[in-house]
Amino acid sequence: MNHYTRFRAYQLGEKGSSFSLSVDNFFILIEARYNEVNKPHIQWEMKNCGIDSIDVLHITSWDDDHCRLSELQAILTELKPKRIEYPGYTPHTSNGRACLLAIVKYYPPAISVTPDVVRKQQFTRLFGSDLFYGPLNISVEIDSNDKSIIKLFRIGSFQILSLGDCENPEIADNLIKSEIIQNEVDILILAHHGADNGFTSTNFLKAVNPRIAVCACDWDNQYGHPAPTVRTMLANLNIPLITTKSGDIIAQTIDKYSFKVSNYISNNEQKGFVKTFMSKTFYTQD
Repeated sequence: MNHYTRFRAYQLGEKGSSFSLSVDNFFILIEARYNEVNKPHIQWEMKNCGIDSIDVLHITSWDDDHCRLSELQAILTELKPKRIEYPGYTPHTSNGRACLLAIVKYYPPAISVTPDVVRKQQFTRLFGSDLFYGPLNISVEIDSNDKSIIKLFRIGSFQILSLGDCENPEIADNLIKSEIIQNEVDILILAHHGADNGFTSTNFLKAVNPRIAVCACDWDNQYGHPAPTVRTMLANLNIPLITTKSGDIIAQTIDKYSFKVSNYISNNEQKGFVKTFMSKTFYTQD
């Protein structure tokens, strides 16, 4: 099947985010997290794709719950990414600076996602190429969370919007001016693990209107993610919410028109949530 698409949100056993997206045998790892909890499942997904190296490592933030030096080094050594997309702002922590240095020293192409990279793209409806929507500003006055990479992954049979740790409502308001964002998001990865910081509002959720919202949260959810107010907004808009609290989340192509989302209980075969959704953009696929 052309465009067989598989998205997975991984448990980490601690705070942080880890996702993968594969389309046929093209494999993207989202966030540089690779510990004893998610590692065997990432390896399983790669084996399922018939690959021994990943095509893209996409890192949204220099914070260590998104990019941790020891785990980044293991990814570079074991998974051998062919391309790396990394934040275009200057890291403000020793972990971030060490991670940037490790990436710069790594041989395959690496792309620093700066505002210039974002602005030079061609934003075309129903044209199946991934798009960066942020950052649009990386000045020193801007909070590092709002310098996160925002990307719409569009190459598969369903589309995924990744928002990193963004917090500023102005960024959300700018996003929903995009006709592409309004019409093409199937899976929304909640900004900043679903925190109630003003970014995720009823207006934003109405405009994006995803088929489903996904939240990456640590196993005991000590931070209470997603926030009760965000849960309420999603419920009021009839947008299903699914989290990694109970186990990994897997979304996969059923056919040209639809995809299935499952939430595994402790990552075994027992599923706590299974639902089928119609892709918003199935008509763009071969």
